[in-house]
Amino acid sequence: MARKIRAKLIMELREQGLSRRMIAKTRRMSMESVCEVFDIAAERNIGWGDVREMADDEVYRLFYPERHVRESAFEEPDWEYVHKEMARVGVNLRLLHDEYRERCRRTGKVAMGYTKFCGDYGGWTVANSLTKRIEHKAGQSCEVDWSGPTLGRGLVDPITGEVSKVYLFVGVLPFSQKAYFEPTLDMRERTWLRCHVHMYEFWGGVPERTVCDNLKTGVTKHPREGEIVLNDAYEALGEHYMTAIMPAQVRKPKQKASAEGTVRDAATWVIAQLRDRAFADLDEAVLAVRECNAAYNAHPFQKREGSRDSVFAEVEAAELRPLPDVRYDVAEWVYNRSVNLDFHVVYAKNRYSVPHRYVGRKVDLRVGESTLSIYHAGERIATHRLLPSYVKNGYSTDEAHMPEAFLRPEWDDARIRGWAKKIGPSCAAVVDRIFDRAKVKEQAYNPSLSVLNLSKKYGEERLEAACAHALPRLGSPRYRHLKAILDSNLDDPAAPMREKPGGGQEPGPRGHVRGADYYRE
Repeated sequence: MARKIRAKLIMELREQGLSRRMIAKTRRMSMESVCEVFDIAAERNIGWGDVREMADDEVYRLFYPERHVRESAFEEPDWEYVHKEMARVGVNLRLLHDEYRERCRRTGKVAMGYTKFCGDYGGWTVANSLTKRIEHKAGQSCEVDWSGPTLGRGLVDPITGEVSKVYLFVGVLPFSQKAYFEPTLDMRERTWLRCHVHMYEFWGGVPERTVCDNLKTGVTKHPREGEIVLNDAYEALGEHYMTAIMPAQVRKPKQKASAEGTVRDAATWVIAQLRDRAFADLDEAVLAVRECNAAYNAHPFQKREGSRDSVFAEVEAAELRPLPDVRYDVAEWVYNRSVNLDFHVVYAKNRYSVPHRYVGRKVDLRVGESTLSIYHAGERIATHRLLPSYVKNGYSTDEAHMPEAFLRPEWDDARIRGWAKKIGPSCAAVVDRIFDRAKVKEQAYNPSLSVLNLSKKYGEERLEAACAHALPRLGSPRYRHLKAILDSNLDDPAAPMREKPGGGQEPGPRGHVRGADYYRE
């Protein structure tokens, strides 16, 4: 069947002042067909106002009534419906022809054969400047990759001036060409998986297949013959979202042509537009890329009607599988970390606590996107909120993990005086004098505790007696005075006496006393 001349389009362009040659060149029509429509319009005095509200088929019948009579032997299928249905998963021309033939049987019309049906569909897509929807089905697959160039001038620390590179993740749905861009600070496995999670959430659904490149963060082994081996984390993500991870063959970029094309577009729409930008933090870069992403998806197509957003909303969004109820937690395992004496485990220069009974043992860390869990012998023993990457030498400590000694309240004047009163009134008086002589009460903490700690070595009774012995003799007894009294047994009146070198008795063991003669000299 000869291709129908798009008479209405020619009349519209003629009304806009385009010449015959320009119409034929820009719309890829034959010069003969354009001239024929111009001549018929002039001969029958048909203007744009006469055909403005008419459908394409009605305008064609108006210009070529004799051709319509010859071509109307078969029931004309609704090609727009056929084209729309071909976008759905599992739908092919054989199925649509069977449905068309059944409709013709019910209405008593003559149905065209399968060969003519396919040929006319191909001619209709060409006449309407469309592409036959055979290779890509809505919701069937998405393609992912890293963009080659880095983003802008990078991430510049406002304090140190240190510059970090910013990479760009790219994901695209081949059918609607709707894209997802995300800036990252690295291209490691956790970042790669996290971008997939964000991409699926951005689309609000998951395609049947996810086509990637043979990057090391996702593919462990891709032999020419045999089974493809994915790494455990990437395979777990595919199982969680019920999408088949399908790496493209080595050196076969056409197997993910949409991603390759979107990477090129990203170079123009994102990287080129932000080439002079320097970002203070990653959030600023994410916001800038998000604006470019929205503009890219909303931009009208050049060779088809609508935009990426409109095609996705009208057709593809409904074909995606729904997101799972629970979001996939991207995690990294770190094995055989030692629990330090302070009952903390070190990860990324920060410390996370575990119950103190695990000190000296080996534990495994499961580092998620926002949490860090600690396991011993396969059992989870602690969970912490992950400290931000910019925090260094930080602590995340659970009080339940501390030994009892660590849970005692900090020393203050009330607690110190209370301890002294428990020992006895003389000890309490010694501590009160120490506090009275201090200009700031905190200055009396250490001297008072030194006195009170003598009870651990000599006992509370002897310390109380030593304080009673010292109070009438010293204005403010201190640790050194009380320790000398205790070592010399001066606190005990019944202690055995020993002879002095010059005669007489003195209490048994005493400290060395220089005497008045020493100071007189």
